[in-house]
Amino acid sequence: MSPQTDSSNFQFLKSCFRRVLPNAQAVALALILTIGFVLVITLSDVLMPVFASVILAYLLQGLVKKLERKIPRFAAVYVVFSGFITCLGLVIFILMPMASAQAVQLIQRIPEMVKSAQTEIMRLPELHPQYITEENIRDVMFSIQNELLNYGQEIISNSAASVVSLVTAMVYLFLVPLMVFFFLKDKNLIVDWFLKFIPKDRGLTARVWEEVDMQIANYVRGKFVEVFLLGITSYVVYSFFDLNYAILLSILMGFSVMIPYVGATLVTFPVLGVAAMQWGFTADEFMYVAIAYSIIQAMDGVVLVPLLFSEAVNLHPVAIVVAILFFGGVWGFWGVFFAIPLATAVKAIISAWPTLGERRLDTSF
Repeated sequence: MSPQTDSSNFQFLKSCFRRVLPNAQAVALALILTIGFVLVITLSDVLMPVFASVILAYLLQGLVKKLERKIPRFAAVYVVFSGFITCLGLVIFILMPMASAQAVQLIQRIPEMVKSAQTEIMRLPELHPQYITEENIRDVMFSIQNELLNYGQEIISNSAASVVSLVTAMVYLFLVPLMVFFFLKDKNLIVDWFLKFIPKDRGLTARVWEEVDMQIANYVRGKFVEVFLLGITSYVVYSFFDLNYAILLSILMGFSVMIPYVGATLVTFPVLGVAAMQWGFTADEFMYVAIAYSIIQAMDGVVLVPLLFSEAVNLHPVAIVVAILFFGGVWGFWGVFFAIPLATAVKAIISAWPTLGERRLDTSF
């Protein structure tokens, strides 16, 4: 290989390196992101209460800032935290017991629902003998029964683990609100402490954080409002039609929006399944519930989402699916739950990342 070829290859690699890391600020940002990602990946199970507390404090910080315009910060923190504890108490001691009771009732009725569905399915060979035979139906029902039996055995085998999880949840129930309070109260002290470990030449990091903060704040706070409005609307509609398990189904409706596309599809089965078992597929009430459910989903997608997320970063559907698969594979349920905010943060970082021509950056923080 000639010296000219070696020189051209070196210049090419140097140009690529400069494009990715054009200056010291970009190097500092890359190190911060790498260290933060490694810490989250390796310590996610241990520090999950801390992460949850940071997210909740981040959400409540907006309310604290608004109250600071009228009252001192310390008083604003107490007012917001008192409201948070009140809402948490309502959820834990009122909403969760009601939803749990309905969930138990639904589980107890599963054998009855399966038997009713089996009766309806066994009628298919009579209605469509040219397409479906009794042998096919028996094979399908045998497979379903085996799957249900396996699920039941897994539930029994995991009962001991569930006791441990309950104890862990009780500990988290005390630790998380406590940390939320101190994160709100001592925010400036904590931020100043972390800044000691960040290089002083951090103008790019500040710019990226401003972008990420704006986009994630808009998305996460808007998503919580969407969950609340969709859950309340669903409960009012289902109660009007006297649909069974209205509270449980409303909670599922609200949290389904946390997983775009996938959540709306999954929640369709329990809502329409309960309505079908209560009235039958041909009843007028079932059609009314199906139409009302479709209207709620349409209003959420056409009106509520554009209104709440007009300032948020628009993500392509493919990017959303990839984010759900990637973060879900890394962190399981919580990865799916926070896939969209994390994808929004990644896009904000990419958008704020300097190009080859951007050499002069503000160094203030």
